[in-house]
Amino acid sequence: MSKEKNKFDFMAMGQAIKEARLKKGWTREMTGEIVNLAPRYIMSIENKGQHPSFHVFIDLMTLFNISVDQFLYPDSESKKSTRRRQLDAELDGLDEQDYIVMEATAKALKEAKKARE
Repeated sequence: MSKEKNKFDFMAMGQAIKEARLKKGWTREMTGEIVNLAPRYIMSIENKGQHPSFHVFIDLMTLFNISVDQFLYPDSESKKSTRRRQLDAELDGLDEQDYIVMEATAKALKEAKKARE
């Protein structure tokens, strides 16, 4: 086993948590109540790259549907990005009529993208 250790930069992960939290319209206080953490600790994770415990890491990543692959394996293409997982979570709350609208929107976006290329 190599003595060289991979240093993980938690800044990007902290920023992803902050972005997801703000997208939900949650304060640090609200988030802290859900995961039983002090708002100041959440601020340190978000803004200073504070290294959370494994338990806190998992709690926050699952709470906000953030893919850890993009942080652990930044050079490989993950199957579902954080944004995709968050979109999937939003879609879960829709009904069949909403899916029809979303499908048409996705098709139109793909066609517009092809036209630009």
